Amino acid sequence: MQVRGVLFDVDDTLFDYSGSEEAGILAHLRESGLLERFASPAAALDVWRSIMRVQYGRFLAGELTFAGQQCERTRQFLAHLGEGGAEQLTDGQAAAWFAGYAVHRDAAWAAFPDAAPVLAALAPVYRLGVVSNSSVGHQRRKLDAVGLLGHFEDAVLVCSDEFGQAKPAPGIFRAGCERLGLAPHEVAYVGDNYDLDALGARDAGLRAFWLDRSAGGAVVGEGIGVLHALTDLPHALAAH
Repeated sequence: MQVRGVLFDVDDTLFDYSGSEEAGILAHLRESGLLERFASPAAALDVWRSIMRVQYGRFLAGELTFAGQQCERTRQFLAHLGEGGAEQLTDGQAAAWFAGYAVHRDAAWAAFPDAAPVLAALAPVYRLGVVSNSSVGHQRRKLDAVGLLGHFEDAVLVCSDEFGQAKPAPGIFRAGCERLGLAPHEVAYVGDNYDLDALGARDAGLRAFWLDRSAGGAVVGEGIGVLHALTDLPHALAAH
């Protein structure tokens, strides 16, 4: 069956999340006079990201709200630095500290250079949408800021916070297909996370493509296509 629609992950697929995250936290720590407490900027980034993975995982599991995981990340990070009373920060205090980070992060927001040209090339041929482990409002704002939102109809932004399930659950992928008005076997999914995106989409019945920008040469499972850039996607879809 011919592919008629394409669903995309957002962060580190269309949007350079890792780059903006790094720029944001390092700038915030410099401004706050906290960066010097780490052996190196890389060490600070490692701590920030390790805490993020745990607390964001709690959000995806339904234990925390989207805003709640931001507050918990702040408390745990400042506690790691030995800041007195960090774990007792109110939500308002924690949110204010996180907002300082977000200002710097958002100033560094950028789409990958290959995102807009590929979306523009696909739009006349395929129905396009997003399935993301995030919140709709947050992802809409990011896509708008980097000039990509216009490639997607608002109804086809499916995010875990509102849907109630996170990737790799089959239901969230199939919900994206339903929003496109297509069956799963008529839809391709593109994402950078092998387990959440590639395996999840394949097991939900979609045509799965793993975006491996590092071109590390990892062995992939049956039924998963590998892209090293989004510019590889139009040819890969045509081959199907």
